[in-house]
Amino acid sequence: MASRLWPIPAAALLVGVALGVLLPELDRAVDEELPSAIAAWVFSGGVDAARAVLTTISGSLITATSLTFSLTVVALQLASSQASPRLLRLFASDPMVHWTLAAFLGTFAYALVVLRTVSDAGGNLAVPRISVTFAVLLTVVSMLVLILFLGHLARILRVDTMLKDVHSEASRTVELLAEDRPEGTETIPTAPADRPEHRVVANRSGFVTSIDRARLVDLAEQHDVVIRERLAVGSSIVAGTPMASWWTAEDASAIPDRAGADPVGDGIRNAVSISYERTPRQDIGYGVRQLADIATKALSPGVNDPTTAVHALSHLAAVLADLAELPPEPPSLVDAAGRARLVPCRTDFAALLETALQQPRRYGAGDPDVVSRLYGLIADVAWRTRDAERRAALREQLDRLSASVARQDYDEVERRRFAQLEADARRVLDAADEPTRP
Repeated sequence: MASRLWPIPAAALLVGVALGVLLPELDRAVDEELPSAIAAWVFSGGVDAARAVLTTISGSLITATSLTFSLTVVALQLASSQASPRLLRLFASDPMVHWTLAAFLGTFAYALVVLRTVSDAGGNLAVPRISVTFAVLLTVVSMLVLILFLGHLARILRVDTMLKDVHSEASRTVELLAEDRPEGTETIPTAPADRPEHRVVANRSGFVTSIDRARLVDLAEQHDVVIRERLAVGSSIVAGTPMASWWTAEDASAIPDRAGADPVGDGIRNAVSISYERTPRQDIGYGVRQLADIATKALSPGVNDPTTAVHALSHLAAVLADLAELPPEPPSLVDAAGRARLVPCRTDFAALLETALQQPRRYGAGDPDVVSRLYGLIADVAWRTRDAERRAALREQLDRLSASVARQDYDEVERRRFAQLEADARRVLDAADEPTRP
């Protein structure tokens, strides 16, 4: 919902309409009894002046809304073409964008509805003075919001701000992964030979955006089955292909009947969210993918901005280092009685490392600054990695980076610098004791 532009502006539009109906009624009730001190501050013009004010407000605000957001979308498209098109989602989920559009549309709707109450029919003049005054105040507030929005827009269009926002999102996902650590066991259950393993196929195509594992464990306990995930969060899936499987733990009571009822399969589908685009809620790979995209785009011939690539790699180093410190996920999750119920697709650190480094290494191997930062990234992550498998993945990436650099046309001074950086990274990886941390 946060990435949809319409809910808050639509709510503001309805509030504007409601205020446009209610405030004129208040005017009719108290207009004749206003104290002189208050009456001096409210609108004092006639019917024509009130109509002119309200018409100007409604017309100018809808024009400003169209122009501002048209130019904004063009500017963001240009920015995304130099960074990553996936970053447009940041704009759609930006609260400042939502509230700016809400202020414009709410004021427009309010002024338009109040305009209908300004009347001189039958010689009876009706000028809702309080309502017109409130419309002027809303317009002033809208103009202040516009000024703040333009300053905000200039900030969010900077690539450094985009990098920081993606980094913050990815860090929040890492924190959620660290907090959401269900109880598990090192035992990995397998389907017995005398019991079939039932596949559960997806009913739609897209990306796996989240998996409610607590719900899956409860489902497995309820039907006395064991469930195996076949796709991790962030994976692409095609309708009709397997997304999970299950088998009975004790007996065949949970096997689908001949009528086709499959409560376990239906429960699994309901616990797995599939959407047309990836989201950062549980998908740490999405943040890594976006940062790697920015680095890769910066290294393209059309952009040719290695400094941005270096900055993106610095953010990647921080995210990967946070991931490297997470304890390994259990091979299987258990129910309240301690019985294995779910075999999850665990976060693959080696795959995330490959996502982060593959394209920047391939397209940046000929730039000395990018190569230096790649060596530094591996060393930075290694400092915070205690798990042997993750250190092995870092060592493999270091070997591949050195092989890529060896094929490039560097002079002896640059090669000596790279050799020193490689040696420093290997010392960290090969260190037997705990590195000293600041």
